[in-house]
Amino acid sequence: QWSPTVIRLGLFGFLRWVWRTLTTMRTALFLLLLLALAAIPGSIYPQRGTSDAKVSQYFTDHPKLAPILDMFSIFSVYGSPWFASIYLLLMVSLVGCIIPRIRQHWQALRAEPPVAPRNFDALPLHDDISGSLANAEAWLRSKRFRVRVGDGWVAAEKGYARETGNLLFHLSILVVLFGVAIGAFNGYRGQVIIKEGDSFSNVLAQYDSFVPGSRLDPSALQPFWMKLNRFDVTWDQTVNGSTQPKDFRAFVTAQDSPRSTPRDVIVEVNEPITMNGVSMFLVGHGYAVHLRVKDAQGKLVFDNSTVFLPRDRNFTSDGVVKIPDMTPQLGLQAIFAPTAIVDGLGPHSTYPDPKDPKLFMSAWTGDLGLDTGAPQNIYRLDTGSMKRIGLEELTPGETWTLPIGTIEFVGLERYATFNVNYDPGMGVAFAGAVLLLFGLVLMLYVQRRRYWIRAKIGGTLEVAALAKNSVANIDEEFAALIAACKE
Repeated sequence: QWSPTVIRLGLFGFLRWVWRTLTTMRTALFLLLLLALAAIPGSIYPQRGTSDAKVSQYFTDHPKLAPILDMFSIFSVYGSPWFASIYLLLMVSLVGCIIPRIRQHWQALRAEPPVAPRNFDALPLHDDISGSLANAEAWLRSKRFRVRVGDGWVAAEKGYARETGNLLFHLSILVVLFGVAIGAFNGYRGQVIIKEGDSFSNVLAQYDSFVPGSRLDPSALQPFWMKLNRFDVTWDQTVNGSTQPKDFRAFVTAQDSPRSTPRDVIVEVNEPITMNGVSMFLVGHGYAVHLRVKDAQGKLVFDNSTVFLPRDRNFTSDGVVKIPDMTPQLGLQAIFAPTAIVDGLGPHSTYPDPKDPKLFMSAWTGDLGLDTGAPQNIYRLDTGSMKRIGLEELTPGETWTLPIGTIEFVGLERYATFNVNYDPGMGVAFAGAVLLLFGLVLMLYVQRRRYWIRAKIGGTLEVAALAKNSVANIDEEFAALIAACKE
């Protein structure tokens, strides 16, 4: 009775099987699809480093789901171990696919066209004609075919550049991935909020959020400086009554390096500013509320503007002010409405411009928790160890008097939000994209075909053609070859 034989691969055999499976084009295509699927959560959920405020808001809105998603790095998809694993496997797979094919293609480029097959009748195009073998050879050489001449026969081939384009196409994907990897290792991205009149220097301490590459030294950032002189915004009233920014521009003074001359630049949404190889993109704006706080003895303890984050299109904004220098410590939760109204929805704004600005504040005293040294979200106030002492509504210029001091609503300032991006691999990725397009053009427009002409007894010629892929005009070319043979 027959029984199947079990073949034991052993460790070396198993590793060889894994390598052969990994370096097949099917596996590379599967990993490429898997990488695209793995990037989907990065476009659905807010990501740390680019939308930190939205990540914090997601934790507030979904307190049970957010920690579970965070366990799987959903809020930092592109830096997660599982995304990096797919990325690395794809690069290894592409290298294993491409290198052997390049070697085989190089050998094919140096090889002569194959000899004529024995039976021409099996080929798609064939004919018996009266003509000259020398004429056929001359015509083929004039059309830049690779020609091989034998005893009574001529073989020709053209279109090797198609396979070259195919290899360039696949190689370009590897180049793009390599460029992205360079950026991930040595680049960085961050976000900074700059108020009108304030400046920004490219040092780590001035970032609101910062995501460095895995091999980046944060102390060696490119030196540059920028000041926000003015921020202008134009609003557009749409048909359905909603309001959205039609155009907003930041007027800045920039200095590319310590020795360069400052220059005035207008930064717009699709027109970033580049300084010392670092690009700054204008991505948002809002209002900063200026408060002046004095204690019960009249001593000034706080005099600054605080960034408020907009929650809707009409720029109803939320903000928190923490004042640890008062006794007891003071915390303010506030809602700012540029054009204020109070109805069943509570205080909110009906228009994004400050036509009737009002500040709705809730004052809390107690321990702010700043003395523990633990990091805190500057846009949230932990009231667990605090007591609310009052609610108030203020317009610019008004003062709120409390038992522990006074709070004056001084006025407003605009701020602009910039995404900062440094990607040293961008040039490599761009070169890969150009290479991809060039390879694609070769694949689409270069057609590979072979011709054979063989002399028969009696002075006639046997002509045959084979298209290695779909060639639209091979019939016309075949007819031109026959005509050349008869001349």
